[in-house]
Amino acid sequence: MKINLDQSDTLLQLDKTQLFEATAHYSSWIADGYAQAKALEVKALSGKVDEIVMCSVGGGPVASLVQLKSLLFDEIKVPIILSQAYSMPAYVDADSIVFIVNYSGGSEEVISAYRHAITTGATIIVLTAGGKARELAEQNGHLLFQLPAGRQPRMISTSHVLVPMLVILHRLGLISDPDQGIAETIRLIEQLTPAYAPQAALADNEAKQIATEMDGLIPVVYGTLPFTDASTVRFKNQLAEVSKVMAFSNAMSGLHHDEANGWDADSAMLRQFHFTLIHDREDTEPMGRRLRATREVLASRAGAVRVITSVGESRLARMCSLVYLIDHVTLYLAFIRGVHPSQGEALNEFRARFNS
Repeated sequence: MKINLDQSDTLLQLDKTQLFEATAHYSSWIADGYAQAKALEVKALSGKVDEIVMCSVGGGPVASLVQLKSLLFDEIKVPIILSQAYSMPAYVDADSIVFIVNYSGGSEEVISAYRHAITTGATIIVLTAGGKARELAEQNGHLLFQLPAGRQPRMISTSHVLVPMLVILHRLGLISDPDQGIAETIRLIEQLTPAYAPQAALADNEAKQIATEMDGLIPVVYGTLPFTDASTVRFKNQLAEVSKVMAFSNAMSGLHHDEANGWDADSAMLRQFHFTLIHDREDTEPMGRRLRATREVLASRAGAVRVITSVGESRLARMCSLVYLIDHVTLYLAFIRGVHPSQGEALNEFRARFNS
């Protein structure tokens, strides 16, 4: 059943798992995750670090790890590498830091990689709500950040994955103090909450407007390097997990060397696509020109084109402003389409077949 997004009472009645209420708590959850991370006993590293390897699965946590790379691209002196394989890359050794991020603590890829990481002598830090990951962390004396139980991983991936990792990396002596950026992010999310809430009218609610535009179209999200491309990953993952929509993402300038040739597709086909272009004030002048040119070319070809812009002062706050908008858009799109954001038939079927 599709609904009118201005019928806020109907929206809230249909939201049986109270995802709108949970999203409204993002600022307080960030404060909780920050306080919890500050209470950890983390010692500064005494030896060298060659790389940081982040091992995780799941759209929300993985997007947060990609965002971490974007936040620190011009600050941290070692590479940050995302690994989702069943084992560690060959270069992982005693000079590596490995983050094991797994909400359930039982995903087989992550546990297999964790066991392998133990044999390498790497410094291991674990973020989990329990399961085998917690058991291994306690057995081996690894730094453990306890994720809160009873929540959907994607809902706490900023508050209890991204923010704690920033705190931990600072305590290890690898990055500057993130305190000011975190404090601004909490304030900014509080300010944005009423603007995207179900009670805010469609005419004034950017999240509702984007969801309305996307309905019936295939979303494609483009960001700029080296910062907003991370937000495209979050958008694509949330569209799949929450809205039950296949979506695609890419980063400028790479897409202009190959994928943009797809814009020559049959006009009837291209009009089935909704393009979202993400802009940030740190975009370089060439990236800004690429974004403007992309919008101009697609405006007469695609079903719809929209530019969204981050808000805030610090890099963390601006990134989280995009996450907050994205998460509301995907919730509204789910209800417009008449699907439940917390249910997934295809994934359940896959798991049943895979585990049989």
